[in-house]
Amino acid sequence: MAVTATTPARPAAAPSRTGAAAVTAALLLLVAGLALADVTQGTAAVGAPEVWKALTGRADPADASVVIASRLPRAAAGLLVGIVLGMAGAALQAVSRNVLASPDTLAVNAGSYFALGLAAATGVSLPLLASSGIAFAGGLTAAAVVLGLSGLGTGTIRLVLAGSALTLGLTAMTEGLVLLFPHETKGVYHWNQGSIAQNGFDGVLQMAPVAVAGLAGLLLLAHRIDVLGLGDEAARGVGVPVRATRVSAVVLAALLATAAVTLAGPVGFVGLCAPALVRPLARRLRGFARARAAIPAAGLVGAALVLGADVLLRSLVAADTAVAVPTGVVTSLVGAVFVVVMAARLRDTSGVAADRLRIRSRAVFLTTTAVLIAVLAGVTVAAVLLGDAKLLLGDVANWALGQAGQTVSFVLDTRVPRVLAALLAGAALALAGTLVQAVTRNPLAEPGIMGVSGGAALGAVLLVTTVPLAGTWSVAGAAFAGAALASALLFGLAARGGFQQTRLVLVGFAIHTGTAALVSLLIILTDPFNATKALTWLSGSTYGRTLPDLAPLAVAVAAGAAVALTRRTELDLVSLDEDTPRLLGLDLGRRRLGFLALSVLLAATAVAAAGTIGFVGLVAPHAARALVGRQHARVVPVAVLLGAVLVCTADLVGRTVIAPAQLGAGLVTAVIGTPYFLYLLVRSRR
Repeated sequence: MAVTATTPARPAAAPSRTGAAAVTAALLLLVAGLALADVTQGTAAVGAPEVWKALTGRADPADASVVIASRLPRAAAGLLVGIVLGMAGAALQAVSRNVLASPDTLAVNAGSYFALGLAAATGVSLPLLASSGIAFAGGLTAAAVVLGLSGLGTGTIRLVLAGSALTLGLTAMTEGLVLLFPHETKGVYHWNQGSIAQNGFDGVLQMAPVAVAGLAGLLLLAHRIDVLGLGDEAARGVGVPVRATRVSAVVLAALLATAAVTLAGPVGFVGLCAPALVRPLARRLRGFARARAAIPAAGLVGAALVLGADVLLRSLVAADTAVAVPTGVVTSLVGAVFVVVMAARLRDTSGVAADRLRIRSRAVFLTTTAVLIAVLAGVTVAAVLLGDAKLLLGDVANWALGQAGQTVSFVLDTRVPRVLAALLAGAALALAGTLVQAVTRNPLAEPGIMGVSGGAALGAVLLVTTVPLAGTWSVAGAAFAGAALASALLFGLAARGGFQQTRLVLVGFAIHTGTAALVSLLIILTDPFNATKALTWLSGSTYGRTLPDLAPLAVAVAAGAAVALTRRTELDLVSLDEDTPRLLGLDLGRRRLGFLALSVLLAATAVAAAGTIGFVGLVAPHAARALVGRQHARVVPVAVLLGAVLVCTADLVGRTVIAPAQLGAGLVTAVIGTPYFLYLLVRSRR
């Protein structure tokens, strides 16, 4: 059954015919006031009097230079970025009839980021307009993929799942390019956080015509967009070309979002929040009930959000620090809170169906397990022997006996812990995913998409960047604390109403976005060495691991597997429904909390040992159920084996395909897991 999350129906009382002009005037005054306040803020001692003198031509040349070259372009960029993102979000939500459609949830920003990162990796220097064209192509392609997979008007859960999955995959691949081509892509990572700081008016002047063209196009489509709100059949009945209207609106919205991305980088969640703030006005004021007025109004609200975030940041943080903090980090944090609030209000109608009940024979289970053990052994041997230096089995035997030469000993002393880290991390993430999917009864739940891995990453990066000499157990403890806090927030907010899928996915998406913004902030503000170390670790790298580093992870995997297998019957009952466990006398709340705590422990220790590795917790449990059925006595061992094979293979590929350069295992699993996740999303619609 599809989740329906269309724009809430208007109340029966007719909206007021007056007041729209007054509200518009108030919005214009608010935006103007925020722009003036933004112009007066900065590191230089240039306040309101100096700004006024500069505007009237009576300022000191030095002060005038600061105002004209930096302050005014920054305010103009904030104004332009906010307007185009607000309008883009309003258009996307109107044509998709989905209150969470925006450049963020449609992966437009991630698509633009990937396209520009790919272009930068070639080393070719492009003018701003050419970069805008590349970003437009990437963003439009990503939006088309997400809308094609999630469907129009089918609700929030599919759109957010498809958008967040594609965003994770594209972002991982872009960060891989950043690590592989650090010189060519210099500045791309910082740009991705979204900053309205400008050096002159050139960028604003080049993007302004794009914004005007996009606004004009949307205004021309406004009547058709209003008719679409009546439903597809009604729109066709009055002669509106439904598909052409939707495609045109999405292209224009992508064009607007691309203008913002090209000028300032991805400034998150403005396109989501601005239309949501305009919707209550439309229910009360008839002037805002039509797209021709609602879209420009969303643009004004978007400008107020961007400029307000910049003013707030510079008011609360010292000027020299505020310069380094991108505006997009602030808007992403505000947007994450906004999504949580919306999640509490949206109804759930179970948009992602559970797996069908599969019955597999014991012979199938034993055969599958034996094959996976053989595959795991082969992958492990290959991972030990292959790399920048290729070895033989005899070298490994001599090393194990302590008779190897210095070179072989050095290679294996560094390689064997990496292989073990990959195996254990894959097993831990697969087991964590199995537990989360069983407890939430959501076959597409996964520690990364649910925000648990993001919390662990935040805790670990916070310690790595502030205490560079922190030991293994300290990093593991920090990762567990971050994952525990994220999980407490996630499941605390989603528990009301029985872990409804829509609320769980949306809150997880918000936590993932918020933690990613905070991690980016830590990386930007820290010194370059720790920033590179943190970014490498976030890619899912097993580089530099030692055997003592793996002790927490080994303990967690052993304990987790033992508990899961011992409590396999309870897992089966918890994964069925709400009523059956209670009828059989099972304390559902206590068991659910226990399994979730165990999944948090597993995900946190995996992140601490091997960085963020996405999609393993999704792919391995799902594939295990497809192979051996839904009994957890069989799913747990098969999922653990699959997870170990997947991450070890990803680590091997990352170490060998472009040797001596390396790709993190997390980047490889993202490339594999993203299309698989999207395939599962499509299949669940049938």
